[in-house]
Amino acid sequence: MKDKRILYVSSEVVPYLAENEVSLMSYDVPKMINDQGGQIRIFMPRYGNINERRHQLHEVIRLSGMNLVVNDLDMPLIIKVASIPKERIQVYFIDNDEYFKRKATFTDEEGVMYPDNDERAIFFAKGVVETVKKLNWVPDIIHVHGWMAAMLPIYMKHYYKHEALFSDTKIVTSVYTQSFDETLDPEMIKKVKFDGVPHEAVSDLEIPNYENILKASILHSDGVIIASNNLSSSLTKFIESSGKPFLPFVPKDAFAEAYTNFYKNEVL
Repeated sequence: MKDKRILYVSSEVVPYLAENEVSLMSYDVPKMINDQGGQIRIFMPRYGNINERRHQLHEVIRLSGMNLVVNDLDMPLIIKVASIPKERIQVYFIDNDEYFKRKATFTDEEGVMYPDNDERAIFFAKGVVETVKKLNWVPDIIHVHGWMAAMLPIYMKHYYKHEALFSDTKIVTSVYTQSFDETLDPEMIKKVKFDGVPHEAVSDLEIPNYENILKASILHSDGVIIASNNLSSSLTKFIESSGKPFLPFVPKDAFAEAYTNFYKNEVL
């Protein structure tokens, strides 16, 4: 993968958030490609529970300052950056006071999902693409991890479909075991359609639960990785019947070769 450019877009990444399946793989996979001589960037939301001082985040003024429209409202985009110690890996953080200042990731202190999680996901997807455009950095592959990043394939294939910068970019989605049981805002599909995405492309979002959000992401991807050993049978069957190239689950001690071969032989 030497000199290949891969953009990793994730809901969660260690060491900035606690260790779980998504956050660990969102670190291990980029590190693996980095070690192979690939060029990588990582993007994640700047949740309010990330310690900016400890992790030495700082705002990138030249990238910040634009407004993104979500559901007909202008939302200022703030970009911060940090480096993972010892790895020379840059991580970009998508920030906005309205969406990401609260001191938690997806739920309040009672464990209830935030009512605007759908808008946060849309803002995150747009923020990533707009920042990459400003960087003028053309990824060969965009690899998406976690449901908060799942809107990105949809927006790439519709909202940004005429963006010449990404004309040859391929999208891979890693699918993990279910992480929430609730449903996001029932108006989510209207907010996505507001951005010119046709209804039939995102009809799964009529009921925006975890599986349907991932199904919409899968349908807009060029390749799929089953990243959890205990993925639901319904999502597994959906992936298998999607017609997309997919990589079955690979244990951690063997993922490096399998992921590299999948990138090279099935995606690029």
